[in-house]
Amino acid sequence: MAVMGKAKEAGLPLMKLVKLRGMPILQQLHLEERLLRTSSDNWCLINDGTNSPAIVMGLSGKLSELVEAKPVLRDCIPIIRRFTGGGTVVVDHDTIFVTLICNKDAVPNVQPFPRSIMSWSGLLYSEVFEGLADFHLRENDYVFGDRKFGGNAQSITKNRWIHHTSFLWNYEVKNMCYLKLPAKAPQYRLTRSHMDFICRMKEYLPRSEFIERTIKALGSQFSVKSISLESIDFSSVSEYVHTTKLLTEQEIQETCTIQT
Repeated sequence: MAVMGKAKEAGLPLMKLVKLRGMPILQQLHLEERLLRTSSDNWCLINDGTNSPAIVMGLSGKLSELVEAKPVLRDCIPIIRRFTGGGTVVVDHDTIFVTLICNKDAVPNVQPFPRSIMSWSGLLYSEVFEGLADFHLRENDYVFGDRKFGGNAQSITKNRWIHHTSFLWNYEVKNMCYLKLPAKAPQYRLTRSHMDFICRMKEYLPRSEFIERTIKALGSQFSVKSISLESIDFSSVSEYVHTTKLLTEQEIQETCTIQT
């Protein structure tokens, strides 16, 4: 791409891009955590949908306060506790995931602190959605107007950080019944239900165009090099223990008992 060529000429940092389609969200989170903690490269992962519905919680989220355990058990929906903070989301084949993993000095004027990284991401996606809709970064969410379509989470290590986003290109209304109204919600949400709070990206642009615009926007700040998943080399790391975990059925049943 021309933008990528210009970035290289300008001496911008290298970012490796891995485009995925339908990777299971648990596998994706394991990959992200490993790249954050064992690689020294900058990465962008774009996963166009996950293979089946799942609920993903933040590292410190309380299951009983965030998820309706009974319908989750009934429908056999897996629950994952990821290695980053942030809120709880239902994901499926209509969720687009964009993950940015950077060295702390990769982006000028971005400090390794949540607010600084979030502000930078808001500017990046303002470029992605330029001319399409009333895009804003509201608190920690991406919104069109006052309706959320992108939820973010982060983790910051000594020398690196990750910022990943679940974009609601579309969603199943029935999946919203798995989520409780959180006690701690963004101020702009007020008391709106999930259905009144979120919106679908597909009403604003095609799926493929969003991905293309995202890569183009990254090309203005990085020299973007597309690589395959198979070419990632983890040979220098003999063992690695992930902190992202799949919750057990017993944990969900215990929560169901508490909620009854």
